[in-house]
Amino acid sequence: MAADLGELLVPYMPTIRVPRTGDRVFKSECAFSFDSPESEGGLYVCMNTFLGFGREHVERHYRKTGQSVYMHLKRHVKEKTTGAAGGAIPRRRNGKVFLDLELNRDFNGEDFEYEDEAKLVIFPDHFEIPLPNIEELPALVTIACDAVLNAPSAYKKQEPESWEEEIQVSRHARSLRQLDNGVRIPPSGWKCQKCEMRENLWLNLKDGAVLCGKWFFDGSGGNGHALEHYKETNFPLAVKLDTITPDGADVYSFEEEEAVLDPHISEHLSHFGIDMLQMQKRTENGHHTENTSRLRVSEWEVIQESGMKLKLVYGSGYTGIKNLGNSCYLGTVMQVLFSIPDFQRMFVGNLQRIFDYSPLDPTQDFATQMAKLGHGLLSGQYSKPPMKSELIEQVMKEEHKVLNGQQQRGISPRMFKALVSRGHPEFSSNRQQDAQEFLLHVINLVERNSAGLENPSDSFRFLVEERIQCCQTRRVRYSQRVDYCIQLPAPIEAATNREELLAFEAKRKEAEENMGTPPEPVRARIPFTACLQAFTEPENVPDFWSSALQAKSAGVKTSRFASFPEYLIVQIKKFTFGVDWVPKKLDLTIDVPDFLDLSRLRATGLQANEEELPDLMPPIVLPEDTRENSMSSSDSPEIDETAVMQLAEMGFPLEACRKAVYYTGNMGPEMAFNWIIAHMEEPDFAEPLTLPSLMDPGPSTSDSPTGAAPIGNSPPEESISILTSMGFPRAHSIHALKATNNNLERALDWIFTHPEEEETDALSDMADTEPNDNAFSSANSHSDNTLSPDRDGSGSRVKDGPGRYELFAFISHMGASTMSGHYVCHIKKEGRWVIYNDHKVCLSERPPKDLGYIYFYHRLSSS
Repeated sequence: MAADLGELLVPYMPTIRVPRTGDRVFKSECAFSFDSPESEGGLYVCMNTFLGFGREHVERHYRKTGQSVYMHLKRHVKEKTTGAAGGAIPRRRNGKVFLDLELNRDFNGEDFEYEDEAKLVIFPDHFEIPLPNIEELPALVTIACDAVLNAPSAYKKQEPESWEEEIQVSRHARSLRQLDNGVRIPPSGWKCQKCEMRENLWLNLKDGAVLCGKWFFDGSGGNGHALEHYKETNFPLAVKLDTITPDGADVYSFEEEEAVLDPHISEHLSHFGIDMLQMQKRTENGHHTENTSRLRVSEWEVIQESGMKLKLVYGSGYTGIKNLGNSCYLGTVMQVLFSIPDFQRMFVGNLQRIFDYSPLDPTQDFATQMAKLGHGLLSGQYSKPPMKSELIEQVMKEEHKVLNGQQQRGISPRMFKALVSRGHPEFSSNRQQDAQEFLLHVINLVERNSAGLENPSDSFRFLVEERIQCCQTRRVRYSQRVDYCIQLPAPIEAATNREELLAFEAKRKEAEENMGTPPEPVRARIPFTACLQAFTEPENVPDFWSSALQAKSAGVKTSRFASFPEYLIVQIKKFTFGVDWVPKKLDLTIDVPDFLDLSRLRATGLQANEEELPDLMPPIVLPEDTRENSMSSSDSPEIDETAVMQLAEMGFPLEACRKAVYYTGNMGPEMAFNWIIAHMEEPDFAEPLTLPSLMDPGPSTSDSPTGAAPIGNSPPEESISILTSMGFPRAHSIHALKATNNNLERALDWIFTHPEEEETDALSDMADTEPNDNAFSSANSHSDNTLSPDRDGSGSRVKDGPGRYELFAFISHMGASTMSGHYVCHIKKEGRWVIYNDHKVCLSERPPKDLGYIYFYHRLSSS
């Protein structure tokens, strides 16, 4: 028999590999479905790629790759019989080789026993070889099988028991000497010191500089000023401002190029007036926490409807998502998205096409993983009711079994989370995150992976008209920007129970002074109309430059809807910082309506009695030291010499390498290599790099005596040159820079995500957009949303319609901070509200609409 097995495997020996260091072995989950070794058909692991496939999908991989040898893993789980075996330890066959294939958390070890089996399967004839079979198999095959069986989980490193285990202490933390420059950081109102960014801000722990972060691959982030500051100063450590809690903060080391731990973070933050020790006292030992904890207990009970005997529901659309520890923000967002027809149609409706055309590694393909998740939620395959009516009665009587997920297992989002969080400093961690930020992150990924295809994110896309008025001249400017979510303030001063709140505050202070028992907390009740009113009220524009006065002036801004989306996302701004830097969540209720009419907030554009501000930008004024540096370095531009040498080592002329790195904006050797390939035939390819002096005034940009540049003029010629030198058409490069506010990195991404767009059509769309031809200028925009990689918003991408809506879903948060607590969501399906609480899915008895955090409305038909 041994000779027979050896001869049988000889033709396939070149395709059988032994996992090496760095290879990920997917032996717990199918790449296309949520099948696992515990599924009825088991799991097939390719012995060449180490990808896992359920019985339904393994044939596809065989046809696509020709790989014939798979390891079939099957776990048999059964309930223990009563009697002598009732107290036995769960039985495990081949326990040694299945060391890492742990018992599924859904099965209680005291109630179930299980057996594992493995075998090699040769396709297409499905010839099976049971394992272990050491004596009969060739040595290489035996080694490969043993390595696969003992390999750690593909997500072992991504699922540590705690956040601290996956991040190392920075080498700079202990030796950091901070500058005594008197910098004090307030608890709010932050802005990048070099631009208008008010999100993703990082505090340098050396000198207290507040600067925006890098532009992430998902489109969020900033303009990279924090990284530039490090390159100028070599100050390596920075902390993200909105992550500071009594438990810690997100710290990044620019020199080590990774997230790090700072054991002295409390001391380092205290240097800039941020007292984490005081925050800890206030939130753990003080009366504030006692009140808050009592308040939060009620919030947890109400939002989860924990006092109710909720009826479990099963089937299509009623599948839960397991919590990986702190991933409920992900689960709630994806439940809502896949309740929307556009997402269902795009990913689940095209399931077979997406799977058939997926790359060789489907675990790294966004469309595949979205289709997999959508099918898992909507197919009903992973949400089946118990078979025995007696078991249903038992579950109804024993609530703890329901809570343990005995009858509702749900699906695990491990593979999906690993993909969508890759490269993101927050979502790649195991800490709790903000659901609204993750929602925008996913919308971004959908945007970037829908080039040339139907884009379901267009359902959320709308235009905001911003009107800015100079208070001195009364002249106005109108502009438009793209957005996907409106953020409503929660004005506490508008509470309808103000007297009750004042009485509570008086009693609380009295109890504090007399060391007495604090009173029962009171929750503020705020009308939804007050939130809308606060949203539409004029706001002051900081650092407003009036083109009419050609100087800084007072300015006010108002915002209105230039279009209404098909699906409206409304976020209630509940989270804030106290003056003592204690992060807190405003405890309030809002009478959010089931039906919403925003028609009165429709934008009107320039009125007949209004006069526009001149289309002039502020003159560029360089600081003295910057001008000196510019003059002195005009003949020797900044070039990444490391990238130059990497290209030169490939055999290209040194001067050509320098030009390639310069003209691609120091964006790395790969981008420069592409430039070289595109310009090798040019006669001056190897000539030295020569540039015009930065002080050369060049052609006049304006007839104005001030020299201010008109807004409608082309982007900087240097940026256009960089893009055209990479082979992109000049007109398309200009359009890309205009659509991204002249940000070179974003313009490059814009070009790659719009490869088929005709420039003439795009320019025509921009010219036809009302109310004016500079509608998408974001020069004076102070939006909190940095999401959209495509700011033009023209054409069919905006699905405008009536401003009347109906509520169909909301996400609620329990806890005092977005960095902690728990999320659940309620979705209206088939005329009834359903609560999704991780893997548990039940009919809702009392949906707590007044305690929600993010609300989702669908547009009503015009009939």
